[in-house]
Amino acid sequence: MEVYRRGAEAEIRRGMWKGRKAIIKSRVVKGYRHPQLDASLRGTRTKNEARLIQEARKHGIPTPIIYDIDLQSAEIVMEEIEGQRVKDALNSSELTEAESICREIGRLAAMMHRGGIVHGDLTTSNMILKEGRIWFIDFSLGGRNAEIEEMGVDMHLLKEAFQSGHSERFALFEVVMASYSEHFPNAIAVSAKIKDIEDRGRYT
Repeated sequence: MEVYRRGAEAEIRRGMWKGRKAIIKSRVVKGYRHPQLDASLRGTRTKNEARLIQEARKHGIPTPIIYDIDLQSAEIVMEEIEGQRVKDALNSSELTEAESICREIGRLAAMMHRGGIVHGDLTTSNMILKEGRIWFIDFSLGGRNAEIEEMGVDMHLLKEAFQSGHSERFALFEVVMASYSEHFPNAIAVSAKIKDIEDRGRYT
């Protein structure tokens, strides 16, 4: 199977599952950990990620369908979403289309947070645009029963992604936040938390 991404925590491969194109995500063995502890941690984190993907989907967030989970091998087999990374789409699209994409990012982030879920690595690299829909992928750092602090971290990460990856279109982040505020009652508290996080970074 084709390996197309290796990270510190996981290896991502392309393959087939019962005749369907699939992504296989395997958490890598950490040799510095005790083997039993390592196996337990990898299994638990695999189960948590799969659960988050499914729960986010129940709250209306387009996420890959989970085909299979192997906790012993710490693997998730899931639907491959064949589309363009939102990071690339935002930089190449016309302004009106980019604004539409940003409104949808804000709406989906709001729906996710309303469901008590945080992504943990909410960047435009972890979103895929396919046939006009935005899909959220890679919930490996996510969590549930989230507090405002964690939601603020999510949106702060997204703001940083706009600053670094879309610097020429950074003003579009305001479109994201306007849509987020429209769809999430606690958006004011989250916005305040973003500023608080920025202030902490500035004075440390």
